[in-house]
Amino acid sequence: MLIRLVKMQFNADFVSEFQENFKTLQPQIAAFEGCSSVQLLQDHQQDNLFFTISHWKDEAHLEAYRCSPLFRDTWAKVKPNFAAKAEAWSLLAP
Repeated sequence: MLIRLVKMQFNADFVSEFQENFKTLQPQIAAFEGCSSVQLLQDHQQDNLFFTISHWKDEAHLEAYRCSPLFRDTWAKVKPNFAAKAEAWSLLAP
């Protein structure tokens, strides 16, 4: 299993829109082949700082998602609203 952790900091005026959009996107991402779950977390002190944690069968399934229209369209909408460059890690559960 591959765990993907993504840190995203948004411009303050985009936070509400991002949260609303993610409600629609979360089940679509979770239904993507090879994804067993996806969760959105918000920092308790910085309202504009978010993390996604997703679980993937393997790197090939994650890469298929990253090459999908769903990811490309979503990223095109959120990327211009970043307050800082997004960071991502792919982790293995021991």
